[in-house]
Amino acid sequence: MHSDSAPASGVFKGIALFTPGGGLIYAIDYKKQERWHLHLCAALRDLLGLSEPPHFLVPCYAATVDRWHNPRTNQFQTVAEASPLVLRYQMLLNAVFGTDELIWQPAALREGLCDAVVLSAYRKQFPQLWEPHDLVVRYDQAEPYAQFRHKVPVPLVERSLLYPDSKGPDSKGYVLRLFVSGHSTATERTLQTLHRLLEEALSHPYTLKIIDVSQHPEQAELDQVSATPTLVKVWPRPVRRIVGDLDNVDQLLRILGTE
Repeated sequence: MHSDSAPASGVFKGIALFTPGGGLIYAIDYKKQERWHLHLCAALRDLLGLSEPPHFLVPCYAATVDRWHNPRTNQFQTVAEASPLVLRYQMLLNAVFGTDELIWQPAALREGLCDAVVLSAYRKQFPQLWEPHDLVVRYDQAEPYAQFRHKVPVPLVERSLLYPDSKGPDSKGYVLRLFVSGHSTATERTLQTLHRLLEEALSHPYTLKIIDVSQHPEQAELDQVSATPTLVKVWPRPVRRIVGDLDNVDQLLRILGTE
């Protein structure tokens, strides 16, 4: 959540939609007025070149968080639910919504709605959704439209729009890789801190790919990562990295080349 854009009340609704391949598109609505699930499905259609909005994702791969002020207790209350198919992404959800170490509850699914047979049929219709796109996109309906390389108009997202690692030299975006070791409170704090610093520091879109070295040691070897956390700037060249302390704003700005 962008603390500088959130209203003083702190009230908001967050809506997240995952792809079966692990991509994420999400929205933060401070007025709680929009039918964001429809917008997110339409945005995925444009982002991935689908034949139609993948509405089947809403019950199967969605997560929502609602924060409101209780006048009786004068306290903020937060309720967060995620489909059982995406509960494993709680750390990422807390990072993008700024909800610290919130425990997400499993949402109830209607029997048979998201079983393997049904999803296999959708996989034939939308094979792109099962591909690993490393997508983490904040969608804001109010943003203007831009052109992807494949000429499909998609909404700009606030400095969180992901591009492929094969960016050409004309791209003004950043490609970053964050290497972590397992899911822990320390890892979650690192994600939250880095997300906040990137949002404040960058004036161009960026890719942030999170890699668990315990699950993908081969990627750590390719990027010559021997300790975690390590942040690697892959693009623009030259490749640079920070090992350990990601709270150092000056060091982060230096490797990003924004100073």
